[in-house]
Amino acid sequence: MTRRRRLRGAVIGGLSLVLVAGGIYTAATLLQRSEQLITEECTAAVGSQRADLATDQAANAALITAVSVRRGLPPRAASIALATAMQESKLRNIGHGDLAGPDSRGLFQQRPSQGWGTQDQVMDPVYATNAFYDALVKVPGYATLEITDAAQRVQRSAYPAAYAEHEAMGRAFASALTGETPAALNCTLRSPDTAGNPATLLTGLEAAYGAIPTAASGQTLEVDVADSYAWSVAHWAVANAKEYAVERVDVDGKRWDRKSRDGWQDAPDTGGRVAVTLAAAGS
Repeated sequence: MTRRRRLRGAVIGGLSLVLVAGGIYTAATLLQRSEQLITEECTAAVGSQRADLATDQAANAALITAVSVRRGLPPRAASIALATAMQESKLRNIGHGDLAGPDSRGLFQQRPSQGWGTQDQVMDPVYATNAFYDALVKVPGYATLEITDAAQRVQRSAYPAAYAEHEAMGRAFASALTGETPAALNCTLRSPDTAGNPATLLTGLEAAYGAIPTAASGQTLEVDVADSYAWSVAHWAVANAKEYAVERVDVDGKRWDRKSRDGWQDAPDTGGRVAVTLAAAGS
C-alpha cells in the first residue's frame, strides 16, 4: 500500500474528527454547534396566510386558544384574544405596566385598579384569559365585529387602531390552534436538554383544557379526543414542545416529529387519539 493510500485511509477512518477554523472538533461537538444555529420558532400556515411566533409566544397563544375551545367559543373569539394579547404584551406574561396603565399586568395588561382582579390573578394566564373572554362574550355581536372594535370594547385602549396590526397573526394561529385547520402549526426546535415528564405534561394540558380523558404508557400520553378538538390538542402539544420536551405528536394519520423538522407527515393512524411522545432519558 502506498503512503498516499495509507494517508487517505487514515482520513476516512477519522471522520469523527473534523478540522474547522484551525480547531479539531468531534462529531458530537459539531452536532451541538449545528443545533445552536437553529432558530427556534413556531409557524401557523393557513391558506395563503403565514405567521411566525417565538416559542414562548406560541405557548401562550396555545393556552389562550385552548381556553376558548374549553369554553365552546367560536374561533373568532380566539382571533380577537390573540390579536389583543399581542398588542398588549407581545403575547408574554409580563409583570409590569406602562405610563398608560402603571398597574397593568399579564398577557392582556389588565389593571387591578379597574376591577380585573388582584395582581396575582391577572398574572395567572388562565385567570387572565378567562377574564378577557368573560368581558368579550358580553359585547353584543362580538363575533361579527372588526377585531379592532371587539378588542377595544373590552380593553378601552388609548390606541385602539393598533389591534388591527395583529389581525392576520390572530386569524392564522386561531385557525390552527382551535383545530379548525389540521396540520397547520409547526415548530422548529433544537433537541431537548432533558427528558419529558408525562405527569407534568398532563398538568399543563388540563390547566388549558380542563379534565380530559388520557392514558399514559411510558413516555407517551394518549388523549382521547376527536375531530377539531384532536387537532387543537395536537397543535397545543407542538406549541408547547419546547417546555415539555415533546419529541413526537401523532393524530389522524399525521405525525409531527421534532427531529425531522419537516412539519406534519403521513403516519400510521392512532385510532382516533392524540399520542404525544416525550423525550426519554439519554435520548
